Amino acid sequence: MEKQSNESQELDSQKQFGEEYARIIKERYSDPDAFLPKKKGLGFGSGILIGSICTMLVIFVVFVGGYTIVNTMGSSIDKDSNDEKSLKEELVDDSFEKKVTELSKLIDQYYYEEIDKNALVEGMYAGMAEGLGDPYSAYFSAEEYASFNESTTGVYCGIGTVLTQDVKTNVVTILHVYPETPAEESGIKDGDIIVKVDDIAGDSMELSELSNHIKGEEGTKVHIEVMRQGESDHLGFDVERRKIEVPTVEYQMLEGKVGLVRITEFSNGTPEQFDKAIRELQEQGMVSMIVDLRDNPGGVLQSVCEMLDKILPEGLLVYTEDKYGNRSDYKSDKDCMDIPMAVLINGNSASASEIFAGAVKDYEYGTLIGTTSFGKGIVQTIIPLKDGSAIKLTMAKYFTPKGNYIHEAGISPDIELEYEYLNEDDETYDPMHDNQVLKALEVLGGEK
Repeated sequence: MEKQSNESQELDSQKQFGEEYARIIKERYSDPDAFLPKKKGLGFGSGILIGSICTMLVIFVVFVGGYTIVNTMGSSIDKDSNDEKSLKEELVDDSFEKKVTELSKLIDQYYYEEIDKNALVEGMYAGMAEGLGDPYSAYFSAEEYASFNESTTGVYCGIGTVLTQDVKTNVVTILHVYPETPAEESGIKDGDIIVKVDDIAGDSMELSELSNHIKGEEGTKVHIEVMRQGESDHLGFDVERRKIEVPTVEYQMLEGKVGLVRITEFSNGTPEQFDKAIRELQEQGMVSMIVDLRDNPGGVLQSVCEMLDKILPEGLLVYTEDKYGNRSDYKSDKDCMDIPMAVLINGNSASASEIFAGAVKDYEYGTLIGTTSFGKGIVQTIIPLKDGSAIKLTMAKYFTPKGNYIHEAGISPDIELEYEYLNEDDETYDPMHDNQVLKALEVLGGEK
């Protein structure tokens, strides 16, 4: 695969807090990114980031104008010192300093409890990112950034769930419970809405922060209170944390030699898992393939491009553009798979999933089946700061090979079909009772 930009990747997590201090930052700051179909989780327990819908990140560091910048999705970043100085002067003037002093005195004098000064300062920094009004831009404290980097290994102590959060209401829903994990063993199910994590309200904070409260030391317990459809009362579960390592690719051969490959996230390890799935299915005689991207929230740009490179012919896979007009292209080589293919998508197929689906659609290399995808066509960059904290900023837009910008629009399937599970008596998911899988088999000429 050819790359014409810095190594990069996309991050779909969000961090928002410090609302009361949205316009306050300190001068020294300038010195230094419901919902599985309702039956048996589509049958594959896969995914890499437990307890959070945030996706994986491999960090590539570039140096620009004396700053250490982690570029998480491919465009060059030009630092204009004059522009920065202008913004700094605009924000940090005499009136700013006077107001900070005034607020500090008032808080110190009248606030009724002990003041955590570090939390106050961190809230001010976070408030600057929040003041952008962009749900994907965020500030990470040193502890949060360290925790985030730790999560990129894909192995940590948790309960075995993937969560999603409504950006408007903050309501957190359990997107998927992985098999043979503490969450499943405790009775937590897909679609449960988190009411409380210990004494913390489920909708009181941003998703990654809530996830940090769910994760913890191996052998300790966390109390999860949920609201479940059909239950009049909330349900409570005491779940013991343990090490979780879950793959992001699951696969099986269907009748008619049609390979079914489900990708739950595009993590660092997904291309290798995808290669293994394809190789083993080909050894079994696979003649066509269904790629299931339903409820896949996205992930690492290099991963999805590496996987597309194996599927698609030579050409452009995706490109990004920043506000200065800088463009970065990601291309595939001439080696490709030459078999019929269908791709399943839904309203929770986002970001890197849409890059995959958009490229397949533009090349007319497969049939998209399901419902319109989420519609996230923007790119985030993680910039570490000297004190160990970091800021995530929306940096650029991305476009499909034919130049389509899908943000807030999504990708329309070639065949529109709402999900329906055709056998309510099943205790476990069977793809042969999934109407979208059956439609894909029909399109591919396999078993109906």
